[in-house]
Amino acid sequence: MTAPMLGDRFATTHRFGLGAFEVTAVLDGNVPRDAVKPPFCLDLDDADIRALAEASHVPADRFEHPCVPTLVNTGTELVLFDVGFGERGQPGRTGLLRDRMAEAGYAPEDVDLVVFTHVHPDHILGVRIGDAPAFPNARYAISQVEFDAWTSGDTLPASRAENRRMFLDLIVPLADRMTFLAPGDSVAPGITAMEAYGHSPGHMMFMIEDGGKQVLLWGDVTNHYVFSLRVPEARVVFDDDPDKAIATRKRVLDMVATDRIPVIGHHMPFPALGYVDRHAGSYRWEAASYQMRL
Repeated sequence: MTAPMLGDRFATTHRFGLGAFEVTAVLDGNVPRDAVKPPFCLDLDDADIRALAEASHVPADRFEHPCVPTLVNTGTELVLFDVGFGERGQPGRTGLLRDRMAEAGYAPEDVDLVVFTHVHPDHILGVRIGDAPAFPNARYAISQVEFDAWTSGDTLPASRAENRRMFLDLIVPLADRMTFLAPGDSVAPGITAMEAYGHSPGHMMFMIEDGGKQVLLWGDVTNHYVFSLRVPEARVVFDDDPDKAIATRKRVLDMVATDRIPVIGHHMPFPALGYVDRHAGSYRWEAASYQMRL
């Protein structure tokens, strides 16, 4: 008897302890893309991209883009960072956050606070299901700079016109339940907002700390563990202010490499948890293994 072929299978939830907190990564989905340039490495030539890909054991002409919202249970609040694609995702491929939360033991009603790192589509589309809130008991939090910039639209690139319509439809109506954040603000005990502008006008990252342990949730500081992280000076289509995004990438990569801070990145390989090391005059991603369990 020959066993049937069953297709690819991969992990979709991952939980670890951080002091008394529990942190759960949930794979909202994977988006396959058929070219590396664009969106990445806009100012690198094809030979350099091929060399970078070969050194990292990945294809030079396509990539997979995971989207990983993160839940932090502080013991008093369940905080969700970003909400994925929701019902506007690709059926069976993205928009799977709520279903996969159930695999991790959570219901949408359990979420007390939804925090947006920024308002690009893969971070906000899942906030509503039909005409109803996807997380019906939740309050919300967002960068004041981000909210104001997308409300006015004055500094946004023309390519973000449809994205702005999404923001006006989905996020502006939540203003009466929204906390507006400045860098240094406490989102919840042990969770601090930090400035990471550039990828989006008011993009924020968040330091999560408890029991002498910490992890940096950096949102989209880098969008790929090779083609963005290893060449932080290279321009990326997804960045709304490329020069500022590059400066932020370099600053944050230097910080986490120097201080050896573990990182959660929305587009890092699932479970999106790892470290940044200095390597060959730049940086490389080192996926976490058992460190958080010991």
